[in-house]
Amino acid sequence: MRTYLLSLALSAGLLGHSARVAPSAAATLLSPATLATIQRFDPAADALVPADAELQKIADGFTWTEGPLWLPSGDLFFADTVSNSIREWSPATGVRVVLQPSGYRGTAPFGGREPGSNGMALDVLGRLTIAGHGGRNVWRVEQTPAGVPDLKNAPTLLADTYQGKPLNSPNDLVYRSDGSLYFTDPPYGLPTQGDDDPGKLLRVNGVYRLPGAVKQKPHTAPQPNRLQLVLSDLPRPNGLAFSPDEHYLYVDNSEPRMLWMRYRVAPDGSLSDAKLFFDAGPYTHHGAPDGMKVDRRGNLYSAGPGGVWIFSPAGVHLATIAVPEPVGNVAWGGPDRQTLYVAASTAIYRIRLMEPGAIVPGLS
Repeated sequence: MRTYLLSLALSAGLLGHSARVAPSAAATLLSPATLATIQRFDPAADALVPADAELQKIADGFTWTEGPLWLPSGDLFFADTVSNSIREWSPATGVRVVLQPSGYRGTAPFGGREPGSNGMALDVLGRLTIAGHGGRNVWRVEQTPAGVPDLKNAPTLLADTYQGKPLNSPNDLVYRSDGSLYFTDPPYGLPTQGDDDPGKLLRVNGVYRLPGAVKQKPHTAPQPNRLQLVLSDLPRPNGLAFSPDEHYLYVDNSEPRMLWMRYRVAPDGSLSDAKLFFDAGPYTHHGAPDGMKVDRRGNLYSAGPGGVWIFSPAGVHLATIAVPEPVGNVAWGGPDRQTLYVAASTAIYRIRLMEPGAIVPGLS
């Protein structure tokens, strides 16, 4: 309870901070669309990526962008973890800061590189949920009567401990349609980003499930005894996504091996039948497996070495969309969900593709 009240106290008065970024940072599209560089490894890629696909930078001036999320309003939220902020990109008005700080809210200097928040998702009621990363928690933003995120008032803390110990630094998250929430918890949001960080008390870098997260009443304390550790054998779990039918959960691992795993999801939400989906092997390009999404046919689009990797549901590497800087995460957007938005280090990019993204909670 003490942690919960402290979190609310620190967030009160901070959630309303909002400021326009200088016009040079993103008031308009920063660059014309250019023909994308696509490495095609399988003919099936031609049904997903047009021959004349264009990659366009729509905003830049950041440090490490993460967690892009398309909102029903037609705007894009994303995190800049280094500046400890969440920003909104609007096609009409560009970029503004909507929340700062978004992760770490302590009074002492953070002492590390990434104090901000990370992944974001909408629950089945359309409420924004945030992986706190530097804040070491997972929390939900309630809605105004108009149905938009209420960033001016205190959030609802969903999770911050497991078995009495602080979480490492929740990184990415995804809802299942039954209202349960899954999230990864590597140490990248700790000051040293390592397993030997003095503040890291959990032995594992796990994947967790919070049953009935959507049912937690606004502004009530979390129930840590309900949090379930569903995976504990990946050294650096990072991005995760469900298959469209929710029969499988994909989880990738960033290091030391760069790989993607697939797990069967039981009716009770537990995971089994671990399968190596794809192993990137030794790779010299920038970037690593990170955030990912699926399209309506179950193809997987993931941050990876050199850009965005596209896989078939069978684990065949179909293509890579080259991006000039390391990619943190991706999100489907646009009225028809056929535009893939790419959070890549200092900038946000977009590319128009041929299959729409799978329908996810909050965007049905």
